[in-house]
Amino acid sequence: MLLGLIAGTLTTIAFVPQLVKTWKTRSTKDVSLGMFSIFCTGVLLWLIYGVLIQSVPVALANGVTLVLAGAILSLKLKFG
Repeated sequence: MLLGLIAGTLTTIAFVPQLVKTWKTRSTKDVSLGMFSIFCTGVLLWLIYGVLIQSVPVALANGVTLVLAGAILSLKLKFG
């Protein structure tokens, strides 16, 4: 379980620099709408899967990742 929490933490915080940069610059020119749309859908499905199998590392990591990636997707839609 610890290994899963560490892996989930690292892959989740990987989105923080992109989110901060996008928020500060208000530029989403280099952010792919298609990639983030597909990615957020996949992460949502992983979150649902984690809940269904009652896996805290899978559900927690994907829940936080969905919030971060979803924020980037929202900024892409807002700032286009």
